[in-house]
Amino acid sequence: MKEQNPFQKNQELVLEITGVTSEGQGVARSEGVAFFVPFALPGETVKAHIIKVEKRYCIAKLLEILSASPSRVKPLCEAYEKCGGCALMHMDYAEQLKTKTQIVKDTLVRLGGFSDVTVNDTIGMNEPWRYRNKGSFPIGLIEGSVAFGFYAERSHRLIPLFDCPIEDARITALARTVTEWASRNRVPVYDERTGKGSLRACVIRVTSTGERTVVVVTKGELKAKESLMKMLDVESLYHNRNDRDTNVIFGDRFTLLKGKPQITETQNGIDFLVSPQSFLQVNPIQTKALYETAIRLLDPKPTETVADVYCGIGTISLAIAKHAKQVIGIECVPEAIEDAKRNAELNGIGNAEFLCGLAEDVLPKLVQNGMHPDAIVFDPPRKGCEEPVLAAIAESGVRRVVYVSCNPATLARDAKVLATYGYTVSHVQPVDMFPHTQHVETVCLMSRVEGK
Repeated sequence: MKEQNPFQKNQELVLEITGVTSEGQGVARSEGVAFFVPFALPGETVKAHIIKVEKRYCIAKLLEILSASPSRVKPLCEAYEKCGGCALMHMDYAEQLKTKTQIVKDTLVRLGGFSDVTVNDTIGMNEPWRYRNKGSFPIGLIEGSVAFGFYAERSHRLIPLFDCPIEDARITALARTVTEWASRNRVPVYDERTGKGSLRACVIRVTSTGERTVVVVTKGELKAKESLMKMLDVESLYHNRNDRDTNVIFGDRFTLLKGKPQITETQNGIDFLVSPQSFLQVNPIQTKALYETAIRLLDPKPTETVADVYCGIGTISLAIAKHAKQVIGIECVPEAIEDAKRNAELNGIGNAEFLCGLAEDVLPKLVQNGMHPDAIVFDPPRKGCEEPVLAAIAESGVRRVVYVSCNPATLARDAKVLATYGYTVSHVQPVDMFPHTQHVETVCLMSRVEGK
């Protein structure tokens, strides 16, 4: 006979919070059932309302904090708990760092089976605010007014913003200008429920060199173009047309309205040209710590060849090229590869080669054709690596592998696969690229066991 969850939807109860999930939710247990309570902290006693019941767990809404944790702080954002951007702003920052270290360790043990792994303390920020250099904002009508913001978690209900304390202040100021332009010129706002309207989103990026780029996304033609160009005094202004019924922000058509095709970012002493579609880490301060850690663990030498898989615009590749004989970068986004080549030329780096294609296609072919790199670094998307990539890494015989991960779960999964090929986890260093959110970046060194 199947076990039944003894709790019911809409039931209220008192819970003792004992832990936190990788999504930032408080965890409690009662009568053998796990409870996940967003915005509750370990050590707290809370009153909660059950909103979802499954066989072995319940999701509950926090109603009241009966006994608060010493780590609880007042969030600095008015939209916190409404918008889906942050999950840990109610937690003291020092405790956030401890929590992220534990999340990485627990995930490597639970999903990877690495019971004896040592995880170093998460590298944090001195000032964990205003760190984001990019904002992607859907635009909608709120009580008849044009507004930008973020969607509530697991929904497409727009939470309007005036500012965001983790975004560079220049970004939200430019977003406010875009909504002001739309209001003045009566630009119809897109409604995804009906498919009517025009203005869908704006994507804004700023750089440490002081440059700014704005992309305005519409369905159909861009209205009031001249007014937009006049109101936005930026180094690069684009229009992107996206006529599809999709949740993806960008369509295929980019038109440069004024300014430069790319803006310039400087990281680790290297200048990078950045296009609207280019991947660039959103936290420039922590990117320095992340890449310095990756290069230190990779330990490239002047006689060695290094492969950089999922290389983007070459940010890690070109930094490694200063220390290695040759670097081969692989990336599937054509625009990013062209930027990487331009960036190599811009910085006078001649020992970096960039290949366009899916990692799971390109890397196995290179290995089959005789490429045997001395070290490999890879920074895949959240979904992690495809199996052929991991198999090709093993087949290449490479001794040192550095995995830069934005998702502890897929890091653990992929590391477990590499372990079956004879690799062992040698060093794990979390880096807090995303303060006040549940996300954490991790640099993991895996070394091939001798004789395998």
